[in-house]
Amino acid sequence: MPRVSQEQARLNRQRVVEVASALFRERGLHGVGVADIMAAAGLTHGGFYGQFANKEALAAEAFDAAIAEEYRGGPETLLANYLSEAHVQTPGKGCPLAALANDVAREPKGCPVRARFTRGVETLATLLADLSPKAARARRRQRSLATLSTLVGAIVLARAVDDETLAQELIEAARAAVTA
Repeated sequence: MPRVSQEQARLNRQRVVEVASALFRERGLHGVGVADIMAAAGLTHGGFYGQFANKEALAAEAFDAAIAEEYRGGPETLLANYLSEAHVQTPGKGCPLAALANDVAREPKGCPVRARFTRGVETLATLLADLSPKAARARRRQRSLATLSTLVGAIVLARAVDDETLAQELIEAARAAVTA
């Protein structure tokens, strides 16, 4: 079997990370296996271990990719997009904090994904703090953590309820709270 070029190997790895990022957000960390990820990426299962030490290493990298995707556009764009029906309906394209909070909470302390999740919370809180630049630093942090909690909580709850009206009310209430 011919070997792939370094460039093709890089592209394959990037594709696996992108696919894994979406699948983990859609199905959870334990709801998708390596074979599923590789098949969705259009690659064979055998190529996985040449690129990643294990599934946990891929999950950590996929989480980073999802967080980077979430931050594009700055805090105003983030707020506008976060509390949307599209975000509720498409977890595979949305914030990994809302999609994976319950899964990550069950992971052991010191787990790479848990560390990345923590860093993601800090990064997003810092981004949201930029929305109130004139407040004192401690106050900005407090507000950003409250806003982050409201955003993530609203999406988690809106996805979980089986009442579309209630889901929309949750999103609208969160939007009112964070823009007040």
